[in-house]
Amino acid sequence: MIMVTWFVVALQFSSIALAIVGGVFLAFSDFLMRSLDRAGPVAGIGAMQAINRQVIRSVFVSLLMLLAATSPLMIGYALLSLHGLPLVLTITGGAIYLLGAFAVTVVFNIPKNNRLDSGAADDGDHQAYWRDVYLTRWTAWNHVRTAACLVAAGCYAAAGIGLVAFPH
Repeated sequence: MIMVTWFVVALQFSSIALAIVGGVFLAFSDFLMRSLDRAGPVAGIGAMQAINRQVIRSVFVSLLMLLAATSPLMIGYALLSLHGLPLVLTITGGAIYLLGAFAVTVVFNIPKNNRLDSGAADDGDHQAYWRDVYLTRWTAWNHVRTAACLVAAGCYAAAGIGLVAFPH
């Protein structure tokens, strides 16, 4: 029972962390990117460059990385110790986070951030990249990250509730 109790706490902590990370992604998808766009290319690029440089030292990135490290552990524990719906929900939540949020961040969003950071905000080619690629594609992938985090949070929360409500 101690391991199950520990795992329920881990699921709930992870669910909260996922909701926090998803909330940050949601803010960008919902209004921050539109606001940066409306500020104009020089101001928008400059602000996003500053955000991307500061985010590395944030609680947000710490949670993003912690979840990437613990999700495989959660899946592994579930495979070895759970059954039924809590097993399915834990594996689903972990996989959705790893593929839909973390992998998308590494494969799609970070390279766009690095490209955006590689030039001056007042450069015409850089402004074209901002307008034609970054605002549309970065934001589209950010929508995926938002949904993945929120769905994964729900899966982990439901798995924890299932373990408490229907102990074996």
